[in-house]
Amino acid sequence: MLSRRSALVLGSLLPLRAWAADDWRQQYREIRFAVIPSENDDGVSARWAPMMSYLSAELGVPVVLRPANDYAAVIEGQRNGHIEMSYYGAASFARALMTGVRTEAFAVNVSPSSGRGYHSVFWVLAKSPYRNIEDLKGKNLGLVDPNSTSGYQVPLFTLDRMGIDPEKYFGRTVIAGSHENAITALVQGTVDVAANSWVSDQYSNLIRMLNKGMLKGPDGSPMRLEDFRIILKSPMIVNGPYTFLADLPTQMKADIRNAFFAAPIKAKAAFDRISDGQNQAWEPIENGSYDDIIALIRFVDALRKKRS
Repeated sequence: MLSRRSALVLGSLLPLRAWAADDWRQQYREIRFAVIPSENDDGVSARWAPMMSYLSAELGVPVVLRPANDYAAVIEGQRNGHIEMSYYGAASFARALMTGVRTEAFAVNVSPSSGRGYHSVFWVLAKSPYRNIEDLKGKNLGLVDPNSTSGYQVPLFTLDRMGIDPEKYFGRTVIAGSHENAITALVQGTVDVAANSWVSDQYSNLIRMLNKGMLKGPDGSPMRLEDFRIILKSPMIVNGPYTFLADLPTQMKADIRNAFFAAPIKAKAAFDRISDGQNQAWEPIENGSYDDIIALIRFVDALRKKRS
């Protein structure tokens, strides 16, 4: 389910405009925006609050942030028509398309170091003896969510290419539920290796957590990037998209696009807050850009079915 407790209705002081009687705002008195759980609810809310305020003012209706408890909640929210806009991971968006959700990609994040893509990585603690996957036989693996690209689909695909069946190779596989939870499980010793997303040495979910002081060592001191080590990195993965329901009014979709693509200039502070200033301006993208991710998911689904 989407988190109601932390849903934010922002930008209540909207500009006074005289909308035409047939304007889409007469039908949509608010726009609900769902975000996949890369952080805890409070982190998502704080990160997105300025952008919701900007979009509310630009679009003339409140834009309501709906942090999701899991990836499936975003998919089902759009399937049921309860979520007009969303920010997906690549795999969860592909899953939505595969299962008939009428959602349409329109924008994608762009990093100065990796363009439209990112990587899946396996983190271990630097103090551990683990240097490669072979060192982790019989140890515990941390994954994120079955609909996570970098935290589940790509790791399973990568391990299969190495001839590894996680259920037989590792002592235990833990589904943490979010990227933050997977890293926390690694720090706490629940798992010995954790899959996660990584953009560059300057930007990743781990660095976000370190910058927020969320990770402490055994003596209670803040942990540093040097306390972690990457032992495996995937090829480039296309970033997940920003989407809206395909059946929204044409003018409504055009207005959303215009507001989004104007944000890096008209609301630079709000735009920079989303990525801690690490992203360039959004670029347009279409559903067809995720065809390779759909093929990947079908492969992993068939692999899981074969092993079950």
